[in-house]
Amino acid sequence: MQVRGRHIRENLLLALDTLRTHKFRSFLTVLGVVIGTTTVIAVTSLIAGLDKQLVDVAEQFGTRTLWVYKLQIGAPHSLTREERLRKPLSYEDAMAIQEQCPSAELVSVELFREMGDFGLPPVTARYKGQDMLDALFVGVTADHLRLINATLREGRFFTGTEDQHRRDVGVIGNGVRERFFPHEDPIGKSLLVDGHTVEVIGTLTKFKSFLGDDQNDKAILVPYNTFKKVYPEAKDNFLCVLVRPGKMEQAKDEVTELLRRRRHVKPKDPDNFGVATAESVITQFREVIGTVALVMVVISSIGLLVGGIGVMNIMLVSVTERTREIGVRKAVGARRSDIIWQFLLEAMTVTAAGGVIGILAGWVLSLAIRTFVPSVPSTVPLWSVFAGFTVATSVGLFFGIWPAMKAAKLDPIAALRYE
Repeated sequence: MQVRGRHIRENLLLALDTLRTHKFRSFLTVLGVVIGTTTVIAVTSLIAGLDKQLVDVAEQFGTRTLWVYKLQIGAPHSLTREERLRKPLSYEDAMAIQEQCPSAELVSVELFREMGDFGLPPVTARYKGQDMLDALFVGVTADHLRLINATLREGRFFTGTEDQHRRDVGVIGNGVRERFFPHEDPIGKSLLVDGHTVEVIGTLTKFKSFLGDDQNDKAILVPYNTFKKVYPEAKDNFLCVLVRPGKMEQAKDEVTELLRRRRHVKPKDPDNFGVATAESVITQFREVIGTVALVMVVISSIGLLVGGIGVMNIMLVSVTERTREIGVRKAVGARRSDIIWQFLLEAMTVTAAGGVIGILAGWVLSLAIRTFVPSVPSTVPLWSVFAGFTVATSVGLFFGIWPAMKAAKLDPIAALRYE
């Protein structure tokens, strides 16, 4: 065992010496491995960062919350004609869920104008001559704050009584506060929102964002019936259901069954509404990202394949160049296995070095993305480092077999005579 370890150590030192002697040639040989490994590290860092950011955002809005809308919530897709023509959910649907679904602890409703292809239509908010062109104007019920896990920074949320009396009061997101009131108390001030006056009675702390989307921080929340007063034609309701602890699956079944009855869906027809949870949204996102990751792995595999072919080619050249050396080693007692391990270790050392360079390049690229594009999360998971190094080393092992076998099969007498 000690002799075997010494042979491996000697072969490894010999391989490192070859790397030092032919630096530029070795680098060109493993350039494909470097590019493939860099791609793998960069892509996995982006995917890991996006996954963590999405989980944080989804959990902020509640792991006990059901989101119910006329369309399926989650990964974007092209709407069918049936989806575009669907009847929106109603306020009465929300009240029915509250009264008839035992697993539902609390239900709130968001009301907004018809959602377009690019999301909710923005409105213009104005204060003392300053305009905010992309504010989000939404009507919500008085319990809404509890369901979205938001916290007040200043002031208070409006009450059910203010909702019933259609008071022109509102609570603004952190982005609106920073835009209009960076150095003054916003409580009691009045904003002009799409031509309608709204008195600020509270502000919210900053929401976590996904890919830099700070739309929630630009929200101006007013009582549900106040919004109906401003926009009588508004019918697009988004329902939020707070589920009792441990009753999520039961609540989904209850809400689905109730809405199918209320919307007269035939037993064989699919739902004409969507019910989602934080977990289901995360699962859909991971399915989409998984497809992207698969494509990127295939692309990086091309780089690794090219690098492997380059390694095999240069190792064949190395066998030819060192024919006399192989003959001498065999003449003094080296076995075929010693020759095989000599060239295999050399090939693996070359590709492992390329893997290390690729890992460092991927880490630097990930750091650059995180530094210069803060809205795009990027974090290098430890498993991707081990995977990148293992794959790079395995490329050397696989593509080094043929040259190593060729070297081991050389006749020592013919090798010694080789010029």
